[in-house]
Amino acid sequence: MKFTKMHGIGNDYVYVDCTKEDLANPEAVSRFVSDRHFGIGSDGLILIKRSDRADFQMDMYNNDGSEGKMCGNGIRCVAKYVYDYGLTDKEEISVDTLSGIKYLKLTIENNKVAKVRVNMGAPVLAPKEIPVKADQEPVIQEPIEVCGREWKITCVSMGNPHAVVFVNMPVQDIVLEQTGPYFEKHEKFPDRVNTEFARVLDRHTVEMRVWERGSGETLACGTGACATAVAAVLNGYCDRKVTVRLLGGDLDIEWDEEDNCVYMTGPAAVVFDGEIILPEGLG
Repeated sequence: MKFTKMHGIGNDYVYVDCTKEDLANPEAVSRFVSDRHFGIGSDGLILIKRSDRADFQMDMYNNDGSEGKMCGNGIRCVAKYVYDYGLTDKEEISVDTLSGIKYLKLTIENNKVAKVRVNMGAPVLAPKEIPVKADQEPVIQEPIEVCGREWKITCVSMGNPHAVVFVNMPVQDIVLEQTGPYFEKHEKFPDRVNTEFARVLDRHTVEMRVWERGSGETLACGTGACATAVAAVLNGYCDRKVTVRLLGGDLDIEWDEEDNCVYMTGPAAVVFDGEIILPEGLG
């Protein structure tokens, strides 16, 4: 299987050009290639396909083999791939995902994509649509008990569910591997949840770490950065243009007041191209 390893501020995936070859068992392939000891090493697998509804289609799988609806860092890398590898010469493209068609604007430098602005659509705040079992709508600073203590969550869906927890300590001090799994599988979240632990630095800046359902802690999460920015606005902590600082780098997020859409801008990078022999039954 030919592949390209790419990352968006450290959120790394294995990309396969399925306009040229098919992949029969992507769930198992994702588990195999994601392994950082026996495979390639990644947060998951992303397939790039042709689409009847948009310029391209993105299928995304977590490193546990579960299929995700949307990946903000991943979709920027899809845009870079299709332009840099000659599948399109357009600087504005559409990409079909399980959370709908997303519209992307490419910034070109030296004939390569340097960064991408993505219209991530309107945030979903209705509890049933996120989904989250909650007593209020929208879910803002609602208490939840995890690991024997009370936390406050603000819930947003950006195509996948997010619970944002604002803290008063540096996010580096949070022992994420001890709390993240319990948030992910908490009974309040029927489809599991991505959890962001965020600290507001000023009206335009938030730092954040994320525990992603199906992947664990990652260096960055694009939909999580968008959800965090929306949550910061809902709580009155920030204005509608927010820089979210993640372990892998920064993303610029804007929640537009006129169209209610969230716009994410950030880089995308190619690490290397390669070819891997898949175990029997995975090809």
